[in-house]
Amino acid sequence: MRVGHGYDVHKLVEGRKLILGGVEIPHTLGLLGHSDADVLLHAVMDAILGAAALGDIGKHFPDTDEKYKGADSLKLLEYVADLTEKQGYKIINIDATVIAQKPKLAPFIQQMRENIAKASKLDISAVNVKATTEEGLGFSGSQQGICAHSVCLIEDI
Repeated sequence: MRVGHGYDVHKLVEGRKLILGGVEIPHTLGLLGHSDADVLLHAVMDAILGAAALGDIGKHFPDTDEKYKGADSLKLLEYVADLTEKQGYKIINIDATVIAQKPKLAPFIQQMRENIAKASKLDISAVNVKATTEEGLGFSGSQQGICAHSVCLIEDI
Protein backbone atom coordinates (compact mmCIF):
# COMPACT_ATOMS: atom_id res chain seq x y z
CA MET A 1 0.00 0.00 0.00
CA ARG A 2 1.10 3.55 -0.73
CA VAL A 3 -0.25 6.91 0.40
CA GLY A 4 -0.14 10.30 -1.29
CA HIS A 5 -0.96 13.83 -0.22
CA GLY A 6 -2.17 16.64 -2.46
CA TYR A 7 -2.54 20.36 -1.87
CA ASP A 8 -3.67 23.16 -4.13
CA VAL A 9 -4.70 26.78 -3.86
CA HIS A 10 -6.27 29.25 -6.28
CA LYS A 11 -7.06 32.92 -6.00
CA LEU A 12 -10.69 34.09 -5.94
CA VAL A 13 -11.54 36.67 -8.61
CA GLU A 14 -14.55 38.25 -10.26
CA GLY A 15 -15.63 37.03 -13.68
CA ARG A 16 -14.81 33.34 -13.21
CA LYS A 17 -17.03 30.37 -12.37
CA LEU A 18 -16.55 28.64 -9.02
CA ILE A 19 -16.11 24.95 -9.76
CA LEU A 20 -15.29 22.54 -6.93
CA GLY A 21 -15.34 18.79 -7.29
CA GLY A 22 -16.76 19.21 -10.77
CA VAL A 23 -19.76 21.14 -9.42
CA GLU A 24 -20.49 24.70 -10.52
CA ILE A 25 -21.35 26.56 -7.32
CA PRO A 26 -23.27 29.84 -7.37
CA HIS A 27 -21.00 32.57 -5.98
CA THR A 28 -19.96 36.11 -6.81
CA LEU A 29 -16.32 35.02 -7.19
CA GLY A 30 -14.60 32.18 -9.01
CA LEU A 31 -11.17 30.61 -8.99
CA LEU A 32 -8.40 31.91 -11.22
CA GLY A 33 -6.37 29.33 -13.11
CA HIS A 34 -5.26 28.01 -16.49
CA SER A 35 -7.80 25.17 -16.43
CA ASP A 36 -11.20 25.37 -14.73
CA ALA A 37 -9.17 25.96 -11.51
CA ASP A 38 -11.02 23.23 -9.60
CA VAL A 39 -8.82 23.35 -6.51
CA LEU A 40 -10.45 20.26 -4.98
CA LEU A 41 -9.84 18.02 -7.98
CA HIS A 42 -6.31 19.38 -8.35
CA ALA A 43 -5.51 18.34 -4.77
CA VAL A 44 -7.11 14.91 -5.37
CA MET A 45 -5.06 14.37 -8.54
CA ASP A 46 -1.84 15.37 -6.78
CA ALA A 47 -2.60 12.92 -3.97
CA ILE A 48 -3.12 10.08 -6.46
CA LEU A 49 -0.04 10.99 -8.48
CA GLY A 50 1.99 11.32 -5.29
CA ALA A 51 0.95 7.89 -4.04
CA ALA A 52 2.06 6.36 -7.34
CA ALA A 53 5.27 8.48 -7.46
CA LEU A 54 4.17 9.92 -10.83
CA GLY A 55 4.97 13.57 -10.18
CA ASP A 56 2.24 16.19 -9.96
CA ILE A 57 -0.41 17.83 -12.11
CA GLY A 58 2.05 20.50 -13.27
CA LYS A 59 4.13 17.74 -14.87
CA HIS A 60 1.17 16.11 -16.61
CA PHE A 61 -0.92 19.21 -17.41
CA PRO A 62 1.46 22.20 -17.60
CA ASP A 63 -0.11 25.66 -17.52
CA THR A 64 2.17 26.56 -20.43
CA ASP A 65 0.27 24.14 -22.70
CA GLU A 66 -2.70 25.77 -24.41
CA LYS A 67 -4.54 22.45 -24.74
CA TYR A 68 -5.22 22.62 -20.99
CA LYS A 69 -6.58 26.17 -21.05
CA GLY A 70 -10.06 25.97 -19.54
CA ALA A 71 -9.73 22.18 -19.19
CA ASP A 72 -12.39 20.24 -17.32
CA SER A 73 -10.61 18.88 -14.25
CA LEU A 74 -12.97 15.88 -14.07
CA LYS A 75 -11.55 14.74 -17.44
CA LEU A 76 -8.02 15.30 -16.10
CA LEU A 77 -8.90 13.20 -13.03
CA GLU A 78 -10.12 10.39 -15.32
CA TYR A 79 -6.74 10.51 -17.07
CA VAL A 80 -4.88 10.36 -13.74
CA ALA A 81 -6.97 7.40 -12.57
CA ASP A 82 -6.32 5.56 -15.86
CA LEU A 83 -2.59 6.35 -15.70
CA THR A 84 -2.41 5.06 -12.14
CA GLU A 85 -4.09 1.82 -13.17
CA LYS A 86 -1.72 1.44 -16.15
CA GLN A 87 1.18 1.76 -13.70
CA GLY A 88 -0.17 -1.25 -11.79
CA TYR A 89 -2.01 0.45 -8.94
CA LYS A 90 -5.59 0.45 -7.71
CA ILE A 91 -7.01 3.48 -5.88
CA ILE A 92 -8.43 2.34 -2.54
CA ASN A 93 -9.86 5.57 -1.14
CA ILE A 94 -9.71 9.36 -1.34
CA ASP A 95 -10.28 11.83 1.47
CA ALA A 96 -10.28 15.58 0.82
CA THR A 97 -10.92 18.85 2.61
CA VAL A 98 -11.84 22.17 0.98
CA ILE A 99 -10.99 25.28 2.98
CA ALA A 100 -13.22 28.21 2.04
CA GLN A 101 -14.85 30.97 4.07
CA LYS A 102 -17.71 31.33 1.57
CA PRO A 103 -19.87 29.98 0.06
CA LYS A 104 -21.23 27.23 2.25
CA LEU A 105 -20.42 23.95 0.51
CA ALA A 106 -22.52 21.42 2.44
CA PRO A 107 -25.32 21.34 -0.19
CA PHE A 108 -22.81 20.35 -2.88
CA ILE A 109 -20.68 17.75 -1.07
CA GLN A 110 -22.66 14.70 -2.20
CA GLN A 111 -22.40 15.67 -5.88
CA MET A 112 -18.66 16.32 -5.45
CA ARG A 113 -18.24 12.84 -3.96
CA GLU A 114 -20.22 11.27 -6.80
CA ASN A 115 -18.15 13.11 -9.43
CA ILE A 116 -14.83 12.11 -7.86
CA ALA A 117 -15.96 8.50 -7.44
CA LYS A 118 -17.09 8.20 -11.05
CA ALA A 119 -13.93 9.81 -12.50
CA SER A 120 -11.71 7.66 -10.26
CA LYS A 121 -13.67 4.43 -10.89
CA LEU A 122 -14.48 4.08 -7.20
CA ASP A 123 -17.58 3.30 -5.22
CA ILE A 124 -18.83 6.46 -3.54
CA SER A 125 -18.18 4.81 -0.16
CA ALA A 126 -14.45 5.16 -0.91
CA VAL A 127 -14.62 8.95 -1.42
CA ASN A 128 -14.97 11.52 1.33
CA VAL A 129 -15.14 15.31 0.93
CA LYS A 130 -15.26 17.76 3.80
CA ALA A 131 -15.47 21.55 3.90
CA THR A 132 -14.32 23.93 6.58
CA THR A 133 -13.63 27.60 7.10
CA GLU A 134 -10.66 29.25 8.74
CA GLU A 135 -12.94 31.44 10.85
CA GLY A 136 -11.89 34.59 9.04
CA LEU A 137 -8.15 33.90 9.33
CA GLY A 138 -5.58 33.75 6.54
CA PHE A 139 -6.10 34.12 2.79
CA SER A 140 -9.06 31.76 2.69
CA GLY A 141 -10.65 33.40 5.71
CA SER A 142 -10.41 36.81 4.06
CA GLN A 143 -11.84 35.28 0.84
CA GLN A 144 -8.72 35.90 -1.21
CA GLY A 145 -8.58 32.25 -2.25
CA ILE A 146 -9.66 28.69 -1.65
CA CYS A 147 -7.40 25.73 -0.93
CA ALA A 148 -7.83 22.00 -0.65
CA HIS A 149 -5.92 19.06 0.83
CA SER A 150 -6.36 15.44 -0.14
CA VAL A 151 -4.94 12.05 0.75
CA CYS A 152 -5.19 8.89 -1.30
CA LEU A 153 -4.40 5.27 -0.57
CA ILE A 154 -3.42 2.96 -3.43
CA GLU A 155 -2.22 -0.63 -3.65
CA ASP A 156 -0.63 -2.89 -6.24
CA ILE A 157 -3.14 -4.51 -8.54
